[in-house]
Amino acid sequence: MTIIRHMPTAPTRTQSLASGAAIDTHRHDDHQIVYAGRGVLAVTTSAGSWVAPGTRALWIPAGTVHAHQAHGELELHLVGLPATENPLALKTPTVLAVGPLLRELIVAYTRPPDYDGDDGEGGEGGEKGGEGGDAKGNESPERARLRAVLLDQLRASPQEPLHLPTPTAPLLRTLCDILRDDPADSRTLAELGREVGASDRTLSRLFRGDLGMTFPQWRTQLRLHHALVLLAEDTPVTAVAHLCGWSSASAFIDVFRRTFGHTPGAHSKG
Repeated sequence: MTIIRHMPTAPTRTQSLASGAAIDTHRHDDHQIVYAGRGVLAVTTSAGSWVAPGTRALWIPAGTVHAHQAHGELELHLVGLPATENPLALKTPTVLAVGPLLRELIVAYTRPPDYDGDDGEGGEGGEKGGEGGDAKGNESPERARLRAVLLDQLRASPQEPLHLPTPTAPLLRTLCDILRDDPADSRTLAELGREVGASDRTLSRLFRGDLGMTFPQWRTQLRLHHALVLLAEDTPVTAVAHLCGWSSASAFIDVFRRTFGHTPGAHSKG
């Protein structure tokens, strides 16, 4: 049985996590913005998983039971907001685009008040920041203005469909587990259906009804999520393409660029 920690206040701070480290299942009474300044962050709930590189942030609504997983050396920026303050009116976890200005605002707001410009890293699970970690705490006028601009930028941030939903139908669970174990599996839906004992028509209907997307859309999301994890672990782009099931490195680069706005090579350097 999974133990769910109740952490009433969503902290505002910067936290370092070593590659492979995790923050176990918990929930807050506050909303939380989670941004990876370096590395790739995976957030998992009962409804699925979200993987966010440094050009994306995650909105986690108050009360959402979730866990974090670090891929690559992770610098995690956390912003807590009271449950009464929801600038995007979002009720489910959502991936948001992070432009240069919003990125700098998040980084600045999560620094400790006495930050002196030294970017030295803490150890695994190390914390550096801000305002006693209290989303409801009193703020200086300067930080209140910074926070107001941050929320204005957040309202203008495009929402992005980078959610990999978890199926509830037993047949889909079996099929999706097969592909999670090997994202490079290139079998068609009909071929996979023969293994799980269902027709491709039945499975197509289940994908749309249970997950809200088609089988090709779900598989592409799975492969992109896996690719982000491998890139964070410094796996070469050509190897990532092969391990994730693309027919060539150029095909992988094209899909990656259309999804994230830059090439996987530029991503891994960032």
